[in-house]
Amino acid sequence: MTIYKELGSSDSVSTKTLLHEAIPLTGAIVSGTYGTFPNDTNVKNYVHGMFQSVYDYPYLSSSANHIFDITVGVAPTSSMTITNQKAKKNNIYNQMAQVLMGYDKDGNIQRFDEDGNLTGGTKMDECVFLTFSRLLVKDEIAKGTFELELGLSSSYLSRINMDGRAVVRDHGATTAYKVNSPVGEYGILYAADNNSLLDLVDHGNVDRKLTADGVDYLRCGLIFYQAGIAVVTGSIFGNLLTTPLGGAANEVYYDDGTTLGIDDVIADSSIDDCGTSFLHRVQNIQFNNTTELNSTVYFCRVNHNEFNYSSNPTYLENSRVRVKTQSTDEPVSYITTVGLYNDRNELLATAKLSEALKKTPSTEFTIRARLDY
Repeated sequence: MTIYKELGSSDSVSTKTLLHEAIPLTGAIVSGTYGTFPNDTNVKNYVHGMFQSVYDYPYLSSSANHIFDITVGVAPTSSMTITNQKAKKNNIYNQMAQVLMGYDKDGNIQRFDEDGNLTGGTKMDECVFLTFSRLLVKDEIAKGTFELELGLSSSYLSRINMDGRAVVRDHGATTAYKVNSPVGEYGILYAADNNSLLDLVDHGNVDRKLTADGVDYLRCGLIFYQAGIAVVTGSIFGNLLTTPLGGAANEVYYDDGTTLGIDDVIADSSIDDCGTSFLHRVQNIQFNNTTELNSTVYFCRVNHNEFNYSSNPTYLENSRVRVKTQSTDEPVSYITTVGLYNDRNELLATAKLSEALKKTPSTEFTIRARLDY
């Protein structure tokens, strides 16, 4: 039978636990394993042509899991002349910017900013957006764990082995992330110059360079942790490189029958072609996701003088306690279940003990009941 005891303010405590899971996405899965564009069966293209969806298996299969969407946006203020899907590229940029960066005091959409300060500096007007599935991101991407390995040389026309790669990561984001976004926290993405591909000399004097642990980096994007969105500037294939991929014989960004530079693809190709050309240069993506587990622990304290008797009618026989053979014997009860009730005496949760606890006037217990949500 139920016996009630009111919990005090000191009888409960709330805690938060962060659980992390490593998410590796190889370039072979992203583009190449299941065919080539436009017949790659794990990349879904839509009639509207505004983004592509990437799956870990042919998307028509019931076993396929959505990994991320990829699209391209160009700011209306960009100096680039757009000849293909201009309105859609402008609208995508504006939509992403107003959601992720918000508005300034005059009501204007704020453009993506390389340093995240929104007080000037270099703006990113031609961007690739990777919006990761909530299935992978969970509550957020763990700060300091995001890595995107890209091929930056001109030799990647057919997804051959990449011999000149740079790793894009949110270096130092565990302590240097930004909080001035409507969607939460975000970090700066840096490209590591491991192969002398990046033009560090030209950009070293304009506050776009970072040197840490003996490695030189250049700013090249933003990562929004709670939203699960990575923004990569198209300049990582352009003026951030020592030899920008401009479409000349040894400077090819994408080859669809015509050798194209990065500006050619963004300005003159469809969004699907822009996404495909980027996917062809992805060697690896990895990050740790985060699941926030909130818990309230209730300390159900059973003092020595409490719960020694049961209100169950079977506890008595002929007006005598069944479990006592002599009048001097201690009363005995057994605790099997803890119930949590609200102030209207409505049962909210129950906790079953693995075995019955024997309770006598000479014993005390503290039973911890934890609710996770």
